Amino acid sequence: MGILRGKLLPPALAILFSALLCGIALLVSGANPLKAFGVMVSQVGEGTTAVDIVNSTGTYYIAALAVAIGFQMNLFNIGVEGQYRVAAVVAAVVGGSIALPPGLHALAVIVVAALVGALWAAVPAVLKVTRGVNEVISTIMMNGLALGLAAYLIREDVFGELRGNNIRTPEIPESGWVPGIPFGSSGTVFGLVFLAALLGVAYWVMMNRTRFGFELKASGESATAAAAGGVSAKKMVLVAMLLSGGIAGLVSMPEILGRDHTYNLNFPAGIGFSGIAIALLGRNHPGGIAFGALLWAFLDKSGLALDNVGVPREIVTIMQGAIVLSVVVAYEVVRRFELAAEQRRVGRQLGAVAA
Repeated sequence: MGILRGKLLPPALAILFSALLCGIALLVSGANPLKAFGVMVSQVGEGTTAVDIVNSTGTYYIAALAVAIGFQMNLFNIGVEGQYRVAAVVAAVVGGSIALPPGLHALAVIVVAALVGALWAAVPAVLKVTRGVNEVISTIMMNGLALGLAAYLIREDVFGELRGNNIRTPEIPESGWVPGIPFGSSGTVFGLVFLAALLGVAYWVMMNRTRFGFELKASGESATAAAAGGVSAKKMVLVAMLLSGGIAGLVSMPEILGRDHTYNLNFPAGIGFSGIAIALLGRNHPGGIAFGALLWAFLDKSGLALDNVGVPREIVTIMQGAIVLSVVVAYEVVRRFELAAEQRRVGRQLGAVAA
């Protein structure tokens, strides 16, 4: 019971607190909070919203898993944003330049994306293990480099081509597409949404059923204690960052192989930063991350309907920020409450023994 309370109560309190905070903000602005939240819920059944939520959930889930692997090693990989962007443009260029049989073509693009993401993460990883450079600083700088490199690679005189008012990479041939699950006028669920689910299962198995996962968590808890047990902390930092970057490279694959089939100027941004918030909300647990990704996607997609009732869409951003802030506070409050309860329990046991 205590374990469930410690895991479920904090995010529940955080969500309730953020909803209350947004309700107050809506009241101050003169809007009806119940009407606004009702519109968001009812929007799920309209048009392609439900399918869009599922597709976004898969994308957010992959990004959050990449962040969570770093968190397990006590690493803050802020560079997921840059890693998936560089991987997306390079994989799109490669996918549009090769000709392979169906299935093998898509697999090649996915492998390229994972390798590029891992290589981009290798730079801050090597800097950390060899020079002690903080990964937060180096990955932030790498994000800026990634943005510039992606813009350079899609120039017309490099790999890009002008289509209308947009610049993009050459389109990936149909042999490289991953078919989705059509739901008629409601849209099509990306086929690679199942890749996200598979990654979640693999992440759980790795962290809970393998020696590597044990060593990763042990190194994250205490590098000194892990070293005493024969585990190289530097090696674990390097492997964790490479693995995190490799998964980050897959973030763009559902959209590129399932819908866009190219990288262009309108490519989604900010997914990596959302992944950080979702990993925090899910406490690095694959189930918790799945819930966080679903909640994030719901707020993103259903919030579009707020404009129809005169409510600023930015209220969704306020709610998302409040969730992240309050979940940290909620976990600390619950932790202290459980610590005090444990101290009282031990005190009672010691008193009984003394009597």
